[in-house]
Amino acid sequence: MSSVMSETAAALSLLNAAAVRERAHRLLAIGLEDQLPNFSVHLDRMDATAELVVQTTRAAYPSLAVPFHSRWRHFSINGVDRWAALAIQVEWPDRAARARAEFDLAMVSVFLDAGAGPSWRYCDPVTGSAIGRSEGLGLASLAMFAAGAFSSDPRQPLRADADAVANLSVTDLASGMQVSDANPLVGIDGRVNLLRSLGRLVASNPAVFGRFDTPRPGGLFDHLASLADDRKLPAATILSELLRELGPIWPSRLTLGGIALGDCWKHPMLTTGDATSHLMPLHKLSQWLAYSLIEPLQNAGIAVTDIDGLTGLAEYRNGGLFVDNGVLTFRDEAAALREHDVASPLVVEWRGLTVALLDCTADNVRRRLGLDAAALPLAKILEGGTWAAGRRLARERRADASPPVKIISDGTVF
Repeated sequence: MSSVMSETAAALSLLNAAAVRERAHRLLAIGLEDQLPNFSVHLDRMDATAELVVQTTRAAYPSLAVPFHSRWRHFSINGVDRWAALAIQVEWPDRAARARAEFDLAMVSVFLDAGAGPSWRYCDPVTGSAIGRSEGLGLASLAMFAAGAFSSDPRQPLRADADAVANLSVTDLASGMQVSDANPLVGIDGRVNLLRSLGRLVASNPAVFGRFDTPRPGGLFDHLASLADDRKLPAATILSELLRELGPIWPSRLTLGGIALGDCWKHPMLTTGDATSHLMPLHKLSQWLAYSLIEPLQNAGIAVTDIDGLTGLAEYRNGGLFVDNGVLTFRDEAAALREHDVASPLVVEWRGLTVALLDCTADNVRRRLGLDAAALPLAKILEGGTWAAGRRLARERRADASPPVKIISDGTVF
């Protein structure tokens, strides 16, 4: 096998959830030997962390009927599901047509969902509320979608077309997101460039994105449906296809064998005997998108199986939970005061540990609730859950509810 071929195979071995989980747990094992350069791991704080997650979950979902962690949760406000209210007014020709629209919405919304920063707020015209962070981004992107901001056909606003997405301007997004000097949004240029890249890629690949329509992100539904066996599709397959098909849209980061590795970074302790040495795949936004495509697939009659085949999300709320609750402590206390680039070993270490610790927390939470993984998959523990508990601690400990690790973000990772 040539070196290029071996590097290509090595790269593909990182484009899946199993690789994320395996390397995250390897990083945790190194941490438990007290050998990591940036964080110490204190498993004696895990019981208290799991109990906080249980309390947070019971408060939000007393019956424990927890929905999946996904973008769809952010389209509801004050008990009103705004996407459902829009969709019910449309005479969809079949379930696949609605699924394509839901894929369109989920994909553009998730790619706009990297951290908004502490200052930005979306003033919701329906309630008058000023809503920040992920929920605000969700409502703003839904409003843009409903207004046809991503559609090439004024008669069909509830769609995203490749051409419209590829030609989205910073002005368009700034207007939809209500951005101003007084209401700054972190990484707006990065978000626009990411969507433009998505539009160009979709237009260039009609075999995947245009099977039964003009090329659109939602055409991925038909591609995934074709991979279902007896109308069943493993969740990990959704992620693998997202990583393979959408890999080229990510900003220039690491590549291996000519393949873009996406949300994958270097950590000095992760040594292997092949070309993937020191690489820690995380794929946070892609996994967030994979979780968000489960419900449209299910609603279209495709059963998504082995949802725990995906991992927890390596983002700042889940990661903040473990720092704020003392499971992870900085080796250098001054590092908590400095800003860190997403590619820094400190941030990569924190994020990788977060993935492994979410698995440990999930096992602990299930024991406390007397439920198994079938009844309470990781996607529900995240929602119930770890993400909400992380936000709760951030609000209690810092006036701006910022994460305990200060991150320099370009709007395409967190």
